[in-house]
Amino acid sequence: MRDIITLSCTTCKQRNYTTTKNKKSTPQKLEFKKYCRFCRLHTPHKETK
Repeated sequence: MRDIITLSCTTCKQRNYTTTKNKKSTPQKLEFKKYCRFCRLHTPHKETK
């Protein structure tokens, strides 16, 4: 039931991280504050396709 998703930086739009999520329990898009090596900052990362 867990699907692999990609997280991308909201400032530079680079796809930096992959993770898994259960689409039944969390149907909305995930958002984490993670480190972006291109921006060299902790920025919000949103789920992309």
